[in-house]
Amino acid sequence: MLRLRCVNSFLRRLLHRETVNRHQVLEQLRVCSAEDQVFDVVGKNKAKLTVSHVSWAVGMLWKFQKEKPQMLRTVELLKSHPQFLTLRVLAENKINLMDDFMLVDMLYSFLRLNVDPHDSLVQQLVSEAWLRVDRYDYFTQMWIFCRFPMASLSKFAICLSDQHLQHSPLMGHIARIVGQRLSSIDDARILTTLMISVSSLVSPRLRDALISRADHLLDTMDPSNYNNPRRVVQFLRNIRYSHRPLLEKCNEILLCNIPRLDAENISIIMGLYQSLQFNNCDFRLAVKQRLIELVDSSTDPFSFTKLFVALAPMASQEIREGLENTALLLADELNAQQALAVAEALEEIESRNLSLLNKIASVIKRNLHVYKPVEVARITQALFLLQYQNPEFFTKLRNILINFLQRSVFPYEVTMLTRVLSMLACPRLDEGVISRVEAVVTQCNLNDLNTISFAVAKWMRNDPSYRHNTPSKYVRLLQTVNRCGHERLQTADRLDLVLEELKYISGEWFEEMLVEETMVTLQRMMDQINWTNVPELALFLTRINHVCPPLMDRIASVAIKDIDKIHHSATYATLLPFSVLNYDPAEEFYDVCIQRITPHISSFDPHLLVLLAYSLAVADCFPEELVREIFCIDFLGKLDAQLETLPDALNMRTRLRLMELNRAVCLECPEFQVPWFHERYCQQLQKKGNGTISPAQQQIHKMLGEVLGGINCVRVAVVTPYFYTVDFECILDKRLQPVPYSEPSTLQISDRGKVHWGTSSLKNTRDELPPGAQRVAVDFLDSKSFCKNSHHMKGETLMRKRHLEILGYLVVQIPHFEWNSMELSTQDAWKEYLKEKIFGELSP
Repeated sequence: MLRLRCVNSFLRRLLHRETVNRHQVLEQLRVCSAEDQVFDVVGKNKAKLTVSHVSWAVGMLWKFQKEKPQMLRTVELLKSHPQFLTLRVLAENKINLMDDFMLVDMLYSFLRLNVDPHDSLVQQLVSEAWLRVDRYDYFTQMWIFCRFPMASLSKFAICLSDQHLQHSPLMGHIARIVGQRLSSIDDARILTTLMISVSSLVSPRLRDALISRADHLLDTMDPSNYNNPRRVVQFLRNIRYSHRPLLEKCNEILLCNIPRLDAENISIIMGLYQSLQFNNCDFRLAVKQRLIELVDSSTDPFSFTKLFVALAPMASQEIREGLENTALLLADELNAQQALAVAEALEEIESRNLSLLNKIASVIKRNLHVYKPVEVARITQALFLLQYQNPEFFTKLRNILINFLQRSVFPYEVTMLTRVLSMLACPRLDEGVISRVEAVVTQCNLNDLNTISFAVAKWMRNDPSYRHNTPSKYVRLLQTVNRCGHERLQTADRLDLVLEELKYISGEWFEEMLVEETMVTLQRMMDQINWTNVPELALFLTRINHVCPPLMDRIASVAIKDIDKIHHSATYATLLPFSVLNYDPAEEFYDVCIQRITPHISSFDPHLLVLLAYSLAVADCFPEELVREIFCIDFLGKLDAQLETLPDALNMRTRLRLMELNRAVCLECPEFQVPWFHERYCQQLQKKGNGTISPAQQQIHKMLGEVLGGINCVRVAVVTPYFYTVDFECILDKRLQPVPYSEPSTLQISDRGKVHWGTSSLKNTRDELPPGAQRVAVDFLDSKSFCKNSHHMKGETLMRKRHLEILGYLVVQIPHFEWNSMELSTQDAWKEYLKEKIFGELSP
């Protein structure tokens, strides 16, 4: 008995001593303020370290690294420390002792400290976490999901994404758990992190549920936490779903946080917005101002690169030059990724700073061995478009691209490498390249097939052996591409997926090979057209200039029925094909569209409101509230500010549409008393270029001289009030006799042998009409004036005719398909045609 008491007393003292030791080690770890101190504690207490100590030590190592700026982190140095290996071995040996929180935290920290995903420690941590998330009961033959804490599940999902396991069965089970427990997730950070992790696996039903839950939690969270809305936008980008109400809510929160955003976050958000084609004037203006404020403090390569990429495309010339000068000073310090980012930004702003371009190219050359295939393709494209002069380097890039392409098995990668290779001069192409492309085309989507066909066509034109090699390797590849395109359309069964693949498709191959099959496919899926995909379908029809009554009638009926469900900003895309293609929808279609946008006029981006108003003007619709909103000083000032931040192409297009809208309102709605304020703008446009004329126009000019009794009875390229340019003008008196001009206009030939409009195109001359006389405008209408699939005249051509008639013209339109028809194959036939066109309209 006495002996037993002694043993118990000894065990109690031993356990007490061990408990004290554990607490002492934990206290020593807690007071550490640097990595070296943590390693010192680990080294002195190896035998005493429990699983809690290991977890705490690893967590602190990552905490210290996380608090440092990116460029000052010393992760690689940490990994080489002997005590880091000690922590890894101890962690691997104590996995079974870890609770759920500790297990996932340990995995997260080790991955953040760049432990290789293939390392046995990471593999065992993942396997153990998998067992706890995903269990199968062999008695009930059902999957049992453990009560894994959602915070840990969220962090575990991040770990799987870090290891490129987004499509793994385990991530699929996590997506299922998220769907089951969605209503219990009350933390926006946990939800948004999970949303990004499972984004590649969400069904439409789960997508909508996640969006609804995120929308609710964004209203309840701390608005200063800008990472939550940023992750929501990233989720929408990942699933390629532009949910406008949620995007606008995220944008409002981000706008409030602009003063707290750094260049990196701004660059990320702007990239996400661009991918979603989401433009917000207020955000761009606020971001521009914030980035300008950050210029002086962004002096290290990391922050400056982010600033340069975000600010340069929308900065003034003065600020842009300052950024380029700073980039030149920092160029040698840039790493491979930063040099690539700067090169692409220079390409976007069309920089001609040769010193900077050469410097960036030299940095890229030094790092060429570290770039991935798609990155080499991006480099090649940027340098090519920047007209970088170094044939030897382009030859090297071409060889690297070919090597990558011959080894690649990913369709998107092969497609991009193929497209970029086709940009480079290449008299002969390796048979292995053609074979590799042919091997993957069966897996390509329609957009990829279109890209490949474009590249193959360029190779065919550049290969001197093509003409002597029939059937050539290119022909066989094109035949395969054509077959795959047709099969893909014929087997498609989901409209939304087809529209996604057609989103950016264009070019000769598509128009010649797939347009008809595409229209058949879309009509086959007409029952799937609903309010969610109506704007996308309408944009597609507009882009390909294809009028299809069954599809357009369906779009109109869906819009009329569900206009309140369609976001007001999407109304523009919905009505666009009807005005552009001049198709009369159901009578109330335009009315419901106007009613939808009217309450939201002030919330439209200025440039979008101008484009919307112009499309309505083409259709002869002029809502007064919309017109008055646009033609007021405050709006035009805001529009000017926004245009400074937009890409050049969109900037120029918006300015042109504003002029055309101004002209339409002045001519068709004088009661609105909107002044004409585009005189100088139109004069500048005219000075920029007198367009060349076609052989058919030259022929018409000569024929008109003969029909009207002399070339002095025809004036060429006449500029009307409000700056329409009429191809040919003549004046007929009250007896329908041509009236000669005092100064006949002539066609001029440039130094290059091209025929240009005469000098009258720069003048706004209007001879006084004799009493009872009629001014006649003769316009030659080329293929751009008609829909691609028919002789149906487009809306802008009809609007032009309306306006010329208001200006007092009798408008004679000569369609290209009539002038070039077999019926008009002789001089006499052409003359009779012109006489009938001009005099037939005026004959009683």
